[in-house]
Amino acid sequence: MELNPKKSIIFEAGFTALEILVSVGVFSIILLTIISFLFWMNYSNTKTQADREALENARRVLDIINYEIRESKGIYSSTSTSNQLSLETSKYLPTDEKTTFIDFFLCGSSLCMKKESQNPFALISDSVEVTSLSFSQIANGTTQSIKTNITVSHKNPNNQAQSAASVNLTSTVSLRSY
Repeated sequence: MELNPKKSIIFEAGFTALEILVSVGVFSIILLTIISFLFWMNYSNTKTQADREALENARRVLDIINYEIRESKGIYSSTSTSNQLSLETSKYLPTDEKTTFIDFFLCGSSLCMKKESQNPFALISDSVEVTSLSFSQIANGTTQSIKTNITVSHKNPNNQAQSAASVNLTSTVSLRSY
């Protein structure tokens, strides 16, 4: 048998239908996994931002209220209710006054602070709302204390699960009564 060096075996290039089908299937699974991961990351990021925003606003508001309670001279019981706290203070004094009053109350879905002879202003951002606010006085001997309970929720106009967030904080603070 003699080999002819000019004759060579010809291989046809290409893929079979089965190879293409398997390749498309594997590629589709990988692509679906990547897309699912990206959607999960977006959902997780949005949820974390909503949770953080509600918590940060609730903490900041509670810190402001606690600071004002500690620094006040007393509770002005004539206008204090379970939903409004009025404090007598020597801070933010109008001209020729020795004491003044500050109030904390709900104004719509926001928590507002009002200094005497000034307009009230919101203490929280526009992206959250206060869904519950209560103040209760606690008498322990000669020291007066205020228990504050606040619930802050992230606004969720489209009712999306990833934007739903709510936090409830409670604090009790005693007046220093200088």
